[in-house]
Amino acid sequence: MPEKKVVELIVSGGQANAGPPLGPALGPLGVNIMAIVNKINEVTKEYAGMKVPVKISVDQEDKTFEVTVGTPTASALIVAELKVEKGSGTPNSVKVGNLSMDQIIRIAKIKAPQLLSPTIKKATKELLGTCVSLGVTVEGKDPRQVQTEIDAGNYDSLFGSD
Repeated sequence: MPEKKVVELIVSGGQANAGPPLGPALGPLGVNIMAIVNKINEVTKEYAGMKVPVKISVDQEDKTFEVTVGTPTASALIVAELKVEKGSGTPNSVKVGNLSMDQIIRIAKIKAPQLLSPTIKKATKELLGTCVSLGVTVEGKDPRQVQTEIDAGNYDSLFGSD
């Protein structure tokens, strides 16, 4: 059974290069580093500007490789959606942006496979918690208020039969 070596790294979406951390991690495996870098950039281009977890599995005998992409963190997805640099350092007093319900639900659908929530409605509520700590409002309101409104059924039409 050929032995596979797995390398897990965080890269900038669509911007991996042969320098650290990739080069030093892959160099000892004797693989074509540029082929791996190109593959990583191809599969992470939709996450441009975000930090993305990738797993590179290399077959040490025939030097074939497989690249698996994880999902960026919830906060990275929210910050990217808002097109801001980062969340607020003082989220209680300084707000960095405002998301619509459609935007937060779209992020919830992207992130759902990694979340513990069994439904998109609950995943959305989980992401609203992240919005609180980033200093992000939703529909112009405190995310905690939106969570209460979701519980009250105010947005049920957006969730469909979730």
